[in-house]
Amino acid sequence: MISGLEEWRQAKAVLEQAKDQLGVEGIPYSNTVEVGMMIEIPSAALIADRLAPEVDFFSIGTNDLVQYTVAVDRMNEKVAYLYDYFHPAVIRLIKMVIDAAKRNGKWTGMCGSMAGDPLATPLLLGLGLHEWSMGASTITKVKKRVKGFEYSACAALAERILAMDTAEEIRHALEAFSLSS
Repeated sequence: MISGLEEWRQAKAVLEQAKDQLGVEGIPYSNTVEVGMMIEIPSAALIADRLAPEVDFFSIGTNDLVQYTVAVDRMNEKVAYLYDYFHPAVIRLIKMVIDAAKRNGKWTGMCGSMAGDPLATPLLLGLGLHEWSMGASTITKVKKRVKGFEYSACAALAERILAMDTAEEIRHALEAFSLSS
């Protein structure tokens, strides 16, 4: 989990050392592989504008990002109900990351439960997400939804959602949008 620029630069230095070692050993490797970082904790999302110039892409890991943003252990039965990727703070962090990447000509992907939730699909499209990573069982449902929406309608939905105050409001807006589409 990268929390800031220092860690990212250390990770890149390790990668460069590995490349140097491969070169010394005469082992071929591609020097054109994109190198990106997972955004899994709020500190990384909050400085995405500083990280974006130094990466090729971001991948938002929603399971951990949600857990650390709302400070809820999703595995603890007593508080797991508070774990919600439609929490307004989570949505705003996702928006910050995607926007920082866009401003720097980079793309953003997402993995985790949110990426595989068809209800979240129009919101993620509207926020400008480029790539989804999910379990095989949800690919068909999400792909069908992606193909069925107009970007402009999803972007307008995302703008409305960014002004909402609760996860419940956001979920209701997404459900209404899904019924009308």
